[in-house]
Amino acid sequence: MKYMFASDIHGSAYFCRKMLEAFQEEKAERLVLLGDLLYHGPRNDLPKDYAPKEVTAMLNGMKQLIYAVRGNCEAEVDQMVLEFPVMADYCILEIGGKTFYATHGHVYNQDNLPPIREGDILIHGHTHVLKAEQRENYILLNPGSVSIPKEGNPPTYGIFEEGIFLIKDFQGNIVKELKL
Repeated sequence: MKYMFASDIHGSAYFCRKMLEAFQEEKAERLVLLGDLLYHGPRNDLPKDYAPKEVTAMLNGMKQLIYAVRGNCEAEVDQMVLEFPVMADYCILEIGGKTFYATHGHVYNQDNLPPIREGDILIHGHTHVLKAEQRENYILLNPGSVSIPKEGNPPTYGIFEEGIFLIKDFQGNIVKELKL
């Protein structure tokens, strides 16, 4: 099964459209959204084509394919307009024999690990900085940010299929790869 992971749309209709086009091109079966879907937050500039209502309509149009977790910018009002659950702090996914602990990253992250076991995978967004690293006892993944990347990175998303995690830009280039 092929999964796409994306984080930090922050209400950008432009980048949400790019993300959904990539989802279609990748032929992924599920889209896992790692939080900060609609609001840009007080620390970020407005992303390109900031239009949370448009993002809401695009995401609701594919609600049956989305798993999502709450970011630090999500609020109860977001759940009122989104037709899929977005208020869980984490989601545990068993994919291809691997256990993924998916969260936004503002609570659980490399400095505050969730209750994971050796060999598990922690995947989160929040920092807007992509990562794919083997740590001492676990694997740390961050697909980067769809709309407001940091540290000179391009807008990116992650793909997991057949034991390989790829971080790709919207031109289809592989930015980082890690065999899990």
